[in-house]
Amino acid sequence: MRSAPLGSNGPDLSVLGFGTWAVGGPWRYGWGEADDDASIAAIRRAVEAGVNWFDTAPVYGLGHAEEVVRRALAPYRVGEDVFVFTKCGRRWRDNGDVYTDLRPDAIREECDASLRRLGVDRIDLYQFHWPDVMTGTPVEESWRAMVELVDAGKVRWLGVANFDVSLLERCEHIRHVDSLQPPLSLLSRYARSETIPWSLDHGTGVITYSPMASGLLTGSFSRGRLDGLPVDDFRRSAAPFQEPKLSQNLALVDRVRTVAGRLGTTLPELAVAWALAVPGVTGAIVGARDAEQVDGWLGAADLALDDGVLAELEQAID
Repeated sequence: MRSAPLGSNGPDLSVLGFGTWAVGGPWRYGWGEADDDASIAAIRRAVEAGVNWFDTAPVYGLGHAEEVVRRALAPYRVGEDVFVFTKCGRRWRDNGDVYTDLRPDAIREECDASLRRLGVDRIDLYQFHWPDVMTGTPVEESWRAMVELVDAGKVRWLGVANFDVSLLERCEHIRHVDSLQPPLSLLSRYARSETIPWSLDHGTGVITYSPMASGLLTGSFSRGRLDGLPVDDFRRSAAPFQEPKLSQNLALVDRVRTVAGRLGTTLPELAVAWALAVPGVTGAIVGARDAEQVDGWLGAADLALDDGVLAELEQAID
């Protein structure tokens, strides 16, 4: 599989990474029940195919996704054969309520808990999950706590997710931001305008999430499938899945499906390849609940889109 360096200081990563949001199982923002054995098989299938990084977070399944990652990657040398990325800042109460907290003490506590659940001595990439808009903690204080974790040998590289340029600048002033993780898909393109160009200019790697728009761009989603989702699947109430947005999104899917058919590829592969084609993108996070789903997007790594195809997709969006 093709690889690319994560910014100016990071490791070489496969252009596809495995995201574990869906394998966390049921929780308030989850995807419903997950079969751990199938999740482990999917992760190992990805490793066999050349995927060398796995992105998780404590909040996915309220700790469960990190534990699944530990079990799945037990046969491999974490930090050498494969890299494990996780996050901090999204915590939960006993009743399952999730809240944002990037106070330094909370960051240190979360890091130690993730190290235990993942079964590693060092986290390869540690990331802020979301900006802290709840505790009032200045981002500078939070970022300095992250730097301390690097100095202590608990973390190798530092990143942020869902940050805007102003927050990126404030972190960069203290210590280089190794990576940015923004959403990016044919249905969510705003990262192309500011944060990805900023990252390109500053030597910050970009690993994008949701290139298949939480299933909308797989080509298998419909209004009927939405009605049949489990009650604990977050998509039942997510904005892109509600009318009138859902009809608009499904219409775009039909137009993109036509392009995929002409190219002889699948809709998921085309959607992921589009995200990889954005200048400044290091890799894209893709998820799966079983090995068969992994095989459905692996081809995106080798799907090169020329200027004509990219222009056609832009026209489809317009």
